[in-house]
Amino acid sequence: MNRKRGTLFLVGIGPGGHKDMTAHCIAVLRNCDVVVGYQRYIYLVKPFIAGKEVISSGMAQEVERCSKAIEVARKGETVALISSGDPGVYGMAGLALELINKKRLWDSLEVEIIPGVPAVHAAAARLGAPMMNDYAVISLSDLLIPWETIVKRLTHAAQADFVICLYNPRSRSRTDQIREAQKLLLRFRKPDTPVGIARNVSRKGESITLTTLGKMLRYKIDMLTLIIVGNSTTVIENSRMITPRGYTI
Repeated sequence: MNRKRGTLFLVGIGPGGHKDMTAHCIAVLRNCDVVVGYQRYIYLVKPFIAGKEVISSGMAQEVERCSKAIEVARKGETVALISSGDPGVYGMAGLALELINKKRLWDSLEVEIIPGVPAVHAAAARLGAPMMNDYAVISLSDLLIPWETIVKRLTHAAQADFVICLYNPRSRSRTDQIREAQKLLLRFRKPDTPVGIARNVSRKGESITLTTLGKMLRYKIDMLTLIIVGNSTTVIENSRMITPRGYTI
């Protein structure tokens, strides 16, 4: 008798609030057997996973979580491995697929990626319409990417006049990167360039701040913060960031 083939869902739960979770995400969570995720994200989806087996762990244990989710799915279970935002945007989808490919497990389980609302898109919606033209998303965390590479990417994005969205701007152990990023951006952008700071977007304690590139470091910035730096055409009107698409009006 053939063993039941399990399914691994790589689920994006959105930025945090239930109103920003997709119907597909909620349906998968309610119908799966096991939920695997970072402790904070498990808490965010608690209303949808009552009675489920839950496997959670803390920060810096991403490989272990992915491996465990794959292991359980291979036993025939339906597993939801959750990520905040979208699983393919600094989430778990890439790592999970890398592990499956490394171990050649493609034939031993079904894999489906459930997209979610990225935090940067939720932040942009709160701020107005700052990303209406070309934009770049860059993480300032150098835990996995060399800082020299991040500087190169940020420099080219600034030179190309992209709207720039910054993830992971500052943590307890990384306090200088955001200062260095500001200095770099001021080489190519005016100090009065509009900047939006979104903290805890879609979660309890959400705060949205409109400021400028020259003044942005006056505000609280941490790992729960996203920063959107406008391009040369971005303006602030009626407490909204607007980057023109280019239409004649």
